[in-house]
Amino acid sequence: MDWTITVALLPIRCLPQPAVRADIRPPADFICTPVSEEFQNGEGFGYIVAFRANGTRGWKEKMVTSADSTTYKYRDETFPPLTPFEVRVGVYNNKGDGPFSEVVTVFSAEGEPREPPSEVQAFAISSSEIKVMWKPPNPGPGRPQGYEVSFWKDMEQEETGKKKRTTGNETTMLLTGLDGNTQYLVSVKGFNSVGQGPASSPIKISTKKNAPSLPPGNLMWIQEGNNVSLSWDPVKARDNESDVIGYKVLLRQEGRGHSQVMRTPNSAVVLTLPEGGTYIIEVRAVSEGGEGAASAQVRVLTSSGEAERWKVS
Repeated sequence: MDWTITVALLPIRCLPQPAVRADIRPPADFICTPVSEEFQNGEGFGYIVAFRANGTRGWKEKMVTSADSTTYKYRDETFPPLTPFEVRVGVYNNKGDGPFSEVVTVFSAEGEPREPPSEVQAFAISSSEIKVMWKPPNPGPGRPQGYEVSFWKDMEQEETGKKKRTTGNETTMLLTGLDGNTQYLVSVKGFNSVGQGPASSPIKISTKKNAPSLPPGNLMWIQEGNNVSLSWDPVKARDNESDVIGYKVLLRQEGRGHSQVMRTPNSAVVLTLPEGGTYIIEVRAVSEGGEGAASAQVRVLTSSGEAERWKVS
C-alpha cells in the first residue's frame, strides 16, 4: 500500500513566503498558501517541499517547478499508517533559494481496514428481508468509515450477488427484495477513503416461506349504528407458504390516505367507526413470511343507524 502525502497550494494575496498548515485526515495533506504574484521576483520561480519523519534528522526535498502548481503528492511504502511528518515549504528562482515557511506536523494516510468485522449475524425477518448485524474490527490503524455487505444465493458465485453499503458507521443493515424460502450467504467488510478491508467469512441464512397467496374470502358484516361486526373465511397456507398466524384489518375513510390498523388472531372482529362518513375496510392474512393478498373491499356508511347485512365474495 502507498501512503500518500499531498501538498495543496491555495491562492491568497500579500504573503512574502509560503504558509503551511496541517490537515490531519486520511490521506494526510500538506495544505500550503503560495506566494502572491507581486512577490514572485525573477525568472524560474518555484517551490521546495521539504519533509522528514518525526525523529529523523535529514530533510527530503522535492522541487515543484511551476508557480501555478496547486498540489504535490509524496508516496512511500516503507512508512506505516499515521506516521507523523514535519513539513516546510520554501521558494526559489534562478538567483537562488528564498525563505521557508514554519514547520508543521502532518500524518500519513491511515490505510485501509486490516481486519474484517467480527461476530457477524443474520436473521430472517420475512420472506423478502434479512437483518444483518456485526461488530467493528479491533481498534487500530485503518479504521472503517463504513461497511459493505455482500449477499448472494447459495449455489451461486459471490460475483453474481449484490452489494450494499451503510450510509455511515452503522453496524446493522436490512436487506430487502430477497426471494422467499431461499438460502443466502452474507459477508461484511469495512472500507474507508483509502480502500476496502478483508471480508468476514460468509454465513448462511434462509428467508422465511412466502406469505399466503390467497386473500381472505366470503367477507360478511353486520352494522348496528357505528359498530360493525366483520367475519371472513380463514386462509389456508399452501405447502410452500408460511402458516397464517393472524389477520390485519385496515380501515380508512374514503377520500383520505391514512389507514387505521387492527390485528387479530381470529377470523372475526368488531369495529367501532366514527360518525359521518363512508369507510373502506379490507383484510389481509399475516404470517412469518409477511402479509398476504388483500380481500375485497367493504364500504360502510356510518350516517345511517339501521342494521344491515352484506356479503362480499
